[in-house]
Amino acid sequence: MQVSNLNEVKIYSLSCGKSLPEWLSDRKKRALQKKDVDIRRRIELIQDFEMPTVSTTIKVSKDGQYILATGTYKPRVRCYDTYQLSLKFERCLDSDVVTFDILSDDYSKIVFLHNDRYIEFHSQSGFYYKTRIPKFGRDFSYHYPSCDLYFVGASSEVYRLNLEQGRYLNPLQTDSAENNVCDINPMHGLFATGTIEGRVECWDPRTRNRVGLLDCALSSVTADTEIDSLPTISALKFNGALNMAVGTSTGQVLLYDLRSSNPLLVKDHQYGLAIKSIQFQNSLDLVLSADSRIIKMWNKDTFIFLFILQGKIFTSLEPEHDINDVCLYPDSGMLLTANETPKMGIYYIPVLGPAPRWCSFLDNLTEELEENPESTVYDDYKFVTRKDLDNLGLTHLIGSPLLRAYMHGFFMDIRLYHKVKLMVNPFAYEEYRKDRIRQKIEETRAQRVKLKKLPKVNKELALKLIEEEEEKQRSVWKKKLKKLPNILTDDRFKVMFENPDFQVDEQSEEFRLLNPLVSKISEKRKKKLKLLEQQEFLEQEEEEEPEGKPSDAESSETSDDEKDWVEEVRKQRKLLRQEEKLRWQERFKEDQQTVLKPQFFEIKAGEEFRSFKDSAKKQKLMKKPLEDRLQFEAKLGTLNVSDTTVGSKQLTFTLKRSEQQKKQQEAEKQHRQERKRLRRSAGHLKTQRRRGQPFH
Repeated sequence: MQVSNLNEVKIYSLSCGKSLPEWLSDRKKRALQKKDVDIRRRIELIQDFEMPTVSTTIKVSKDGQYILATGTYKPRVRCYDTYQLSLKFERCLDSDVVTFDILSDDYSKIVFLHNDRYIEFHSQSGFYYKTRIPKFGRDFSYHYPSCDLYFVGASSEVYRLNLEQGRYLNPLQTDSAENNVCDINPMHGLFATGTIEGRVECWDPRTRNRVGLLDCALSSVTADTEIDSLPTISALKFNGALNMAVGTSTGQVLLYDLRSSNPLLVKDHQYGLAIKSIQFQNSLDLVLSADSRIIKMWNKDTFIFLFILQGKIFTSLEPEHDINDVCLYPDSGMLLTANETPKMGIYYIPVLGPAPRWCSFLDNLTEELEENPESTVYDDYKFVTRKDLDNLGLTHLIGSPLLRAYMHGFFMDIRLYHKVKLMVNPFAYEEYRKDRIRQKIEETRAQRVKLKKLPKVNKELALKLIEEEEEKQRSVWKKKLKKLPNILTDDRFKVMFENPDFQVDEQSEEFRLLNPLVSKISEKRKKKLKLLEQQEFLEQEEEEEPEGKPSDAESSETSDDEKDWVEEVRKQRKLLRQEEKLRWQERFKEDQQTVLKPQFFEIKAGEEFRSFKDSAKKQKLMKKPLEDRLQFEAKLGTLNVSDTTVGSKQLTFTLKRSEQQKKQQEAEKQHRQERKRLRRSAGHLKTQRRRGQPFH
């Protein structure tokens, strides 16, 4: 059992434990349960509550005794008896199921809509009848008073199949090209269908006329939503006689009152995924909407101090795998999900309602867990970022089971983290001990009388802020200025005076151009800083400096700041140009010296050829970045880097010979020497050829 807590709402996952393989014998299963503690402690609420590959849809019968689910591969339907907590039967089908519905109180009458346009009827004994609709179907609803099945799909028509007469009736002609979903209100029998144009059409089955039209696509677009395409209707559900919820393909849920064409509330999932299922929990006035990633539970109306807050999030559930369908067990807090995984999800939320009577022991179990709280899901794990993995040298574990991706980082076992941290930095404990001692000393010092002391970093900035604070205190508007925040006492800017990385570089070009008049004031502050440092060195505890009035020279300088600003900017620009000119002259001299020196390189034939092993190594090396390749070549001593006149780099490569090439060259050299020794010259054989004789 896995427990998660969001918004102080506990969610118990009853299908997260390990599952035993089916091919194991009973004896091996018992032995495995004795060895593995996790398998022994797991809660298997319903035996074999899973599919071979993927589960697509899941529903509960009206009497609450049977749970039916469809899945693949191969296409099949499984029925589970909750009274026996086991599988009752399993039937294989010819094609995948788009959706199905239970017409009776138990499992004796089931209708399946397949993805190959076939409609299949099953009775208690098994397969009963099969028929076909003209177009591919996407959803259907059963109208109980007239015994009609309404099918919508890739067509503008809504096909009607009367189960009493056993024949098709005249279809309903809609204004849309295609229809995605449909639903029938059980209170008054109103039929509604959702179209791909983002509209909902409502029909009266008694007169077979359209009685209403809602444009949900236009209403779903608000100031906060961002959409890339036209929203289509992907989910539709009635609640009571007058309420209706509509889900769009862009991730919005709209709540309507049938008496108004404007939505009461627009709730955005913020994921941009199509809404797959909508359920209502009337006891707490909650709406459960689900897309493929998350199940959100939110309030329709929340009263806070006589104000109505609509759409407040109650809690949310995010399974590990994508969601295909969601079913809320009637009058309970149990939630069933069909996922993109063999195991189907079972979640128990005690706040939504009690456990069903066939698993009433869950209430006692959860009460005991609340009395004895155990560690949460991530207590035994450490969250690390990619930068932390680089520092620890564990980047090669990305993608392995040891690291579990979560948001912008990973979860890893806390024991593995401590072991690696100890190997990387064996003196970490000593450093931690010294830091703790230093913090204790600073805490004891803070309890004393606070004196005027400058920080270690950005002393001039701190002195400037202190002077400004003193001027504020001496001003006429003392009461108003006291309310303004001070950076020195604000914890948000505390790091700026502690971390050396935030030190202001006064020699940079940006600082000198943006602050041309700071130079005059900074000289006075530097003198003041020297005096303060001398006082700190002589006295251990500083006394507060008496407040004095600003001198006439300072007031005159501050009044003439605007006039001198332009001149100071010009002076700083001239100085920067002169510095750049001097740097350029020095670089030019260095480049000339390097150009005047001649460089000769020896090129040897045959070195560019390499063996097959070296070519494989070369291919692996070429996949690495340029920086790693240059470092590898520099280590081998085959790379030389030098500057050129234009400031670019000149690279000289020396190819390294393999052992096989060296052996081959040695053998060829010995062969040539041996041939030279054994060769006999034919210079003593001189033939005299007469004129007119042919040469043989």
